[in-house]
Amino acid sequence: MNNNSEDEQLAKLRDIQIARLAFIGASIATIGDGISTYAAALALEVLEEANNQRSQPSSSHFKNLDIAQQQLDYYIQQLQHMRQWIK
Repeated sequence: MNNNSEDEQLAKLRDIQIARLAFIGASIATIGDGISTYAAALALEVLEEANNQRSQPSSSHFKNLDIAQQQLDYYIQQLQHMRQWIK
């Protein structure tokens, strides 16, 4: 009877670990999707600007790059928090 109870507890712990890994994987994938989407938006913007034959970068372009850097820093920070949470 005791062995059966231990088996059930081990099975529950295993299920929790599996769910935790699934959550971490989904979180990392979501962050990766966000970075990919933002990179695609930046690439589109650059192509549109090139198509409009702008020879000098505008101040809005630099502002967008600063915003992109802030967002990437945020995503990296989130990944670091997740790595610490795993440990």
